[in-house]
Amino acid sequence: MTVRRDFQEPPRSRPDLVIGREDLFTSAREQLGRGGSVLLHGPAGIGKSTVLRALAADYGASARTVLRCSATESESHLPFLALADLFGLVLDEVSGQLPAAQRTALESALTGRGESTLQRDGLALRLAVLSALRALAAKGPVLVVADDFQWLDAASAELLGFAARRLGDTPVQMLCAVRTEGQEYDRHLRASPPDTLAVRLGPLTRTQVSALLDHRGYTPLSRSTIRDIHRTSGGNPLFALELGRALAESPTRPRPGEPLPVPTSLRALVLSRLEMLSDEARRTLLVASAGARPTLALLHAAGREHAEAETAQAAALGLLATEAEGPAVRFAHPLISAALYAEAPAQERRAVHASLSTAASDPIERARHLALATTGTDPEVAARLAEAGALARDRGAPSVAASLGLLAARHTPADSTPGPDERRLQAAEDAITAGEADLARDIARDVLTRATVPAERVRAWMVVIEAAGQALGEVDAVFPQVLADAGDDPGLLALVHYQLAWRGLVVEGDFAEARQEAEHAARLAAEGEDRRTELMALSFQASTETLMGHPGAPATVKRALREPQDPYVACHHNGAGSARFRWLIMSDQLPEARATITALLREVRRRGMVESEVHFLRFLADTELRTGHCGRALDLARESLRLARDAGIGEGASAMLASLAEASAGDVDRALALAREAADHAEVDGDQMYLSRALAALGYAQLVAGDPAATVRSLRRVRELEHGLGINDPARGRWHGDLAEALVRIGEPGEAQDVIDTTRAHALRLGRESVLAVLDRAEALVRAARGEHEGALVRLASVRDRLGRLGYGLEEARAAFGLARLRAQAAAPPRTGGTPLPGPASYDEAARLFRRCRALPWLRQVDAAVAAGSTPVEPASVAPPVALDALEGLASMERQVASLVMEGATNREIAARLFISVKTVEATLTRVYRKLGIRSRVDIVRLAAGRRTT
Repeated sequence: MTVRRDFQEPPRSRPDLVIGREDLFTSAREQLGRGGSVLLHGPAGIGKSTVLRALAADYGASARTVLRCSATESESHLPFLALADLFGLVLDEVSGQLPAAQRTALESALTGRGESTLQRDGLALRLAVLSALRALAAKGPVLVVADDFQWLDAASAELLGFAARRLGDTPVQMLCAVRTEGQEYDRHLRASPPDTLAVRLGPLTRTQVSALLDHRGYTPLSRSTIRDIHRTSGGNPLFALELGRALAESPTRPRPGEPLPVPTSLRALVLSRLEMLSDEARRTLLVASAGARPTLALLHAAGREHAEAETAQAAALGLLATEAEGPAVRFAHPLISAALYAEAPAQERRAVHASLSTAASDPIERARHLALATTGTDPEVAARLAEAGALARDRGAPSVAASLGLLAARHTPADSTPGPDERRLQAAEDAITAGEADLARDIARDVLTRATVPAERVRAWMVVIEAAGQALGEVDAVFPQVLADAGDDPGLLALVHYQLAWRGLVVEGDFAEARQEAEHAARLAAEGEDRRTELMALSFQASTETLMGHPGAPATVKRALREPQDPYVACHHNGAGSARFRWLIMSDQLPEARATITALLREVRRRGMVESEVHFLRFLADTELRTGHCGRALDLARESLRLARDAGIGEGASAMLASLAEASAGDVDRALALAREAADHAEVDGDQMYLSRALAALGYAQLVAGDPAATVRSLRRVRELEHGLGINDPARGRWHGDLAEALVRIGEPGEAQDVIDTTRAHALRLGRESVLAVLDRAEALVRAARGEHEGALVRLASVRDRLGRLGYGLEEARAAFGLARLRAQAAAPPRTGGTPLPGPASYDEAARLFRRCRALPWLRQVDAAVAAGSTPVEPASVAPPVALDALEGLASMERQVASLVMEGATNREIAARLFISVKTVEATLTRVYRKLGIRSRVDIVRLAAGRRTT
């Protein structure tokens, strides 16, 4: 018999489950699959019931009987109510199998008839519940599903606990959800089987909140609005959805500095407690809700004389979180602050901001409060806001600068200089820097509806084009309009031609056209005395020439680096520093490239330049990948991808690099998926340049996955694309050796040699030593395919040493692996009656080098080669990488530190590489030792070498 189940959700709502809960859902499902029980716990609205229903629907199909109860607070005082929900429908099935005393006790408890109670006949009733579960389980697995476990009546909870502790191997599992505010779920575990897995559901990240809102159709919401929803909801999915719904239903969006509309449904959660406050305490909390970083000192300065007593009263009601140390006044949940502020009359809010405009110590905060206390235009207020915006920009907070700029525009009189639209455009440019492209686009479009001054119109069009990112094809219609607005002004035309250079590269896929447009833009900018645009154009020209293999590239890089420099351009991802990095990394100057990109990353983080941070994380990951620090590269690539998805910028490029890193150090299946995702992004954006990069990443992942035919298909297309683009420098994509190797594997050595010869000509002309070494490695495989084994072995040994000297750790390991495979083949008994070639045939060196790189997928290939029986080896040499597997259980920072220790880095070197202090390195290593069960960094090195520690 199967009891009716109510847990199957409509297909539309099921994806809510996996948003931000994938790992938790998987672990809970695996626990149920092993026959265990699960207790979901977390605060109200965090999504426990959603996960519980989905798990019940997903796993309940394998159970013969599903028993369900869902308690409410109003019913929690009624004894045996939950018991009745669970057993009411199966009482007839099991009652005949119970002893008379137990049957009477159970029937009495479920029906309320008779005199038996838990107190008077407690043992019989406890045994009856246990016997009933055993009787049901004798016919098939039983799943007990209990939602809102905290409201179970005490009698039912005690009975379930008694049975759960005695079920043993009986196939009865429990799936429960309980509301907890902290970690206090121990008492609920006592009502669950001993093998119960407690799973805490925490708050969603901003990216997950965005995905949840998008799934529910609350789109389009700007990145800044989603940030506000995430902050106000505290990552609680129920609260976030309610806030999203309120915004969707509101005819107007809140202006900068204004709070989100808090719907009545959420206000009711906290206002009942607010009503218990005194009027004075409520006013004090209102001041705290308006302040950015409220402290008791700030409340005193704002005129709240009795702040200590009034905040203590609020803390006693659970409205404020008590701080063990420090002066901060912190609300128990951001929603309390938001609801309190939203409930206050506008006049009272303005009075609070007026008091804070003099009480706050930070000039940015004072200016913001002054703006929110002022109605109408006021040139003095506008000027103070503009000054605060400049200060925020200098501090590296462009998002704050954008918000202040919009406030300044609101308070700027129409006839002022600068005018309101000029301040709006500054806010839009700050939004672009902060990665808030949607907000910037909206501001620029608004300005264009009324602007008549050419400079303002061109500036607004530039924002629209910048906001398009890689999808420049979507704004093709803008270029004729902006050219018309620019007229014959060389400064304005320089801006337009700089963007046309990008269009030539991204949309047309024509490097020659892009270079000419950039060169033209630089000349126009110099004529118009616009040094910033001149430097940006020169940097773009230098990067383009570098990728083309143009002989003028070094000279253009030097021109872009000449003084006077512009600090913004110097650290922009399309600026002079970035152009220099590209030149260095393509010229095999890896230490200098790492130092350059590390300094750039530090600076853009200080300035809050989100888009540049996304790109520089990717560039640093690429550098680490080339030098053979594959684990570090994987961490950086994943960080870049997370930030790109959060900001909605550079997703395709970050997915491409993450694919390369996953194929080298992580999950090959994920690498394949990411490469296809990157290719899809490029196809949609019409971006031929990144399409070739994405397909090159796909080809590499396919090679690592052991599919040379697919590799050839992908990389042949890359070859066609790059030929059409005019890319002649093989150091740009570095896919040529992979294509040649894959061609050899599918039996096409002739085509492989053609690829090698063509690429070698360009590499020789440009002096690309590492590319030449990789081509020699591929040519050794061609020779081996033609039976020239001795020559191939000599070539591979030489290549391995050259790549090691150049610092290309992963390529060196690949050469050692190819050498070991050829030696193994040569050492095998010949089929033609000849004699086997002499020389060692061991995979030890390849395994050691791959292990040093943390190149897990390549290590698995070594294991596969050994398992195929090509050659006998020492067990320790090819044992599974225990150390690397162990590192997967560490936190991200712990894993990075441990992997650098494996590479032989000192604590000081690790601190410099990871931008942390030596003390932090030492503390992190202490945690690593404890988690790995070892005593020193020597033991980490032993693990890296595959040896046991004692």
